[in-house]
Amino acid sequence: MTAKGKKFLPYMLIFSGIILALILIMQPLTILQFKNHIAVLFPKGIIALEERNLLFIIQAIMLLVIIPVYILTFIFSWRYRANNPKAKYEPDLVDNTLAEYIWWGIPLILTIIISVLTWYKTHELDPYKPIKSDKKAITIQVVALQWKWMFIYPEEKIATVNFIQIPKDVPIHFEITADAPMNSFWIPHLGGQIYAMPKMKTELNLIANETGDFRGSSANLSGEGFSGMHFITRASSEEEYSQWLKTSKQASKILDFDQYNKLADPSQNNPVEIYRLKEDHLFDQILMKYMHPKEKS
Repeated sequence: MTAKGKKFLPYMLIFSGIILALILIMQPLTILQFKNHIAVLFPKGIIALEERNLLFIIQAIMLLVIIPVYILTFIFSWRYRANNPKAKYEPDLVDNTLAEYIWWGIPLILTIIISVLTWYKTHELDPYKPIKSDKKAITIQVVALQWKWMFIYPEEKIATVNFIQIPKDVPIHFEITADAPMNSFWIPHLGGQIYAMPKMKTELNLIANETGDFRGSSANLSGEGFSGMHFITRASSEEEYSQWLKTSKQASKILDFDQYNKLADPSQNNPVEIYRLKEDHLFDQILMKYMHPKEKS
């Protein structure tokens, strides 16, 4: 290194340290500023909250290794800089048994802790696992279309497009399929995504612990209309939910299988629609339509 480089090296290290400190300070401030746009970090349901907490815990454990590495990088760079005659050259440190145990053993232990914790929480938060509650779960059947979402309330005999309303603090059991290319159903404020696939049924159990309108979306690229394939999830009081059901059951539009086939045609940026359901087993018909054997000609 040239004399000029040796002269400016300490200042470069100090500047790099200041930049890193600013990043660490600005990150939480930025998150708080845009919290309404970062749903996964500000959950509105217990499932999403548990998933967020798991993310934070794992990140904190990882920082137990990352932060010391950054600190020691600056310390060693400063201590063993070229123009520091007091720095002691210790080439045998590379074979130091204690040092090897520390820089291999600690990351290994933390990796095992993260693995066990992730395994446990993955089973605890199984999307197919019903949510324990003293209230009866509501079943909503979800169909991913091109490029819109259809929701069926089988017990209430209604269906909606790009809109669902649910009562606060009541478990919701979603049954999910697709009548279009594979997609992914996701309400970030309430929990993680799960895939929607033709001739298959997946399940997801969520709950909203706060009222409000939460954005639902497609989490899987599905072609031209993907950007407009989102919906509103409205969590309300049980009284408001009951009133909405009463109004929806008086909707003028009727959804039978013929009307469904028209609805299933590809379309973009679809408005919210509400239907009275005429077919009792529409979801099953959609699920089985690709399973029927072809007739011989």
